[in-house]
Amino acid sequence: MPRPNYIFLQPDTLSEALDVLSQHGDEAKVLAGGTALVLLLQQGLITPTALLSISQVPNLAYIQLQPNGIHIGPLTILRDIERSSIVQDNLPLLAHACGEVGNVRVRNQATLGGNIAEADYASDPPTALLALNAQITARSRNGSRTIPLEEFLLGFYSTSLEPVELITDIHIPLYKENSKTTYRKFKSRSSEDRPCAGVAAIASFDNGICTDLRLAVGAACEVPRRLRDAERLAIHQVWTPDLLLEIANIYAESIETLDDVRGSAWYRTEMIRVQVHRALEVIRNDNR
Repeated sequence: MPRPNYIFLQPDTLSEALDVLSQHGDEAKVLAGGTALVLLLQQGLITPTALLSISQVPNLAYIQLQPNGIHIGPLTILRDIERSSIVQDNLPLLAHACGEVGNVRVRNQATLGGNIAEADYASDPPTALLALNAQITARSRNGSRTIPLEEFLLGFYSTSLEPVELITDIHIPLYKENSKTTYRKFKSRSSEDRPCAGVAAIASFDNGICTDLRLAVGAACEVPRRLRDAERLAIHQVWTPDLLLEIANIYAESIETLDDVRGSAWYRTEMIRVQVHRALEVIRNDNR
């Protein structure tokens, strides 16, 4: 087996890690959980000059409930998020989505920061995080910036993260206590497969009248999508079967879908229609 043609670096502090990125830029790859990156290295799909492991950098794995919401460190593994009482009690949608990733072995290794930074379209957490209005904090030697997830994910394995930046925090605001949520993962193949389509929905009601709806669709398209005009159709309304079907049709007809081994573009369009409608029905029935 040939020796790797990159140098392996494992800094002990965040400052050292940022120094490495500043020095190597886009020639370096960051290793967090490694569930995706190691496979890419083994298959020769990426050839970095430096591999930067951040596993020894302190204070990057945490789940904290703060006044402005929940903050999760980028090295927090998905299994811990899935099982966290803080997340289960306050953001059950995120706990559910993280619990749908792969299998327990994967979730015990994969990190939330790595999952987001990879920008794999066929993944569960980003869809839930988009519906949750998550924000990413990225830091470099020049300072830090906050990026809404919708602006962070740009396309296939592409983000707005600069080569010299690291994700240092994921912030998820809390939603109203009376909100109803659901995450639907549609798999076209094995029980442990990645999603063919995923739908995350959050809705609030007052005396049967919808006051807010956030509805995200992922895995069927390059990046998770929300359609604000369609969401607004549900607000200030009593949800009827016809209204829910109208919203589902808008999502199906407005999102450009993908072809891959999990389904054709046509098939994914139909699954968006079905899964969006079912997600809204789950919330409607839960609100009765």
